[in-house]
Amino acid sequence: MALNKLELLRIFCGAAELGNFKACAVKLALSPQAVTRAVQQLEQLTGEVLFHRNTRQVRLTQFGAQLYQDGRLQLAQLDELFSPRLSTQDAQGLVRLAAPAAFQPVLSPLLLEFATLHPQIRLDVRLSDQHSDVVDEQIDLGIRAGLLRDQSFVAVQVSEVALYLVASPAYLAANGAPLDLAALNNHQQVSLLDAGTGRPWAWFFRDGEIYQPRQVRLLVNDAQQELAAVAAGLGIGQIADFLAKPLLARGELVRLLPEQEPTPWPLSLYRPQRGPVPARVRLLFDFLREGLQSFR
Repeated sequence: MALNKLELLRIFCGAAELGNFKACAVKLALSPQAVTRAVQQLEQLTGEVLFHRNTRQVRLTQFGAQLYQDGRLQLAQLDELFSPRLSTQDAQGLVRLAAPAAFQPVLSPLLLEFATLHPQIRLDVRLSDQHSDVVDEQIDLGIRAGLLRDQSFVAVQVSEVALYLVASPAYLAANGAPLDLAALNNHQQVSLLDAGTGRPWAWFFRDGEIYQPRQVRLLVNDAQQELAAVAAGLGIGQIADFLAKPLLARGELVRLLPEQEPTPWPLSLYRPQRGPVPARVRLLFDFLREGLQSFR
């Protein structure tokens, strides 16, 4: 098999450094004959003899010694050019992150901490409840709740997200609590807007049952507004557990029909593309993986 010039130079430098073709062959996992042929090919390309050879040893010629010095330097520079930038001190550049807007309260403190730890890394954060076009928007990392249907993504599940049906004590005192899902039609509702359809997002329940909100008193496109409206007594809403839990603990919300709650959704951290990962992306990936595992 013919070797390219870079491979020939690398084999030659290995032989020159060790002063022995056999030792070079062992180091590079080649046969001694392959090393000999590589040196001969390089001699033909340069038109110069590179080694003085006899049965006991090989010794660089004057031209060979100069080629070794120049070649070693060029190989070192090439290796440095293509080596992964794994040092946290050297990591720099831009990382684009896409995440659901509802995760803003969780992400903000994590990203502020990361930015403080790594001042040379710039962050471009896209918060939206619509799935980002990872190619057009050149997304490096993403966070998504639910199943990832794109099998090309490199993903790791970092946590789960449960969905709670909740209402304020004041709303329940005035209107009573629903005893089953059918009774939801008799209650005021607060819902998030699905920008893709222009309708409220559906609510999900046990065994795959889906409910489409009908008595929507307030339709918003922000999860924080949705949470605030439910807490203010405007109606019943289905809220992600990490948003609802603080208000539940303070008695500002009441959890309804827990036996009807759906199986928690997986929360995944993903990279859109396989292949080498720049140090700046790897640093944020590892940081968010640890932070999101503990946020619940």
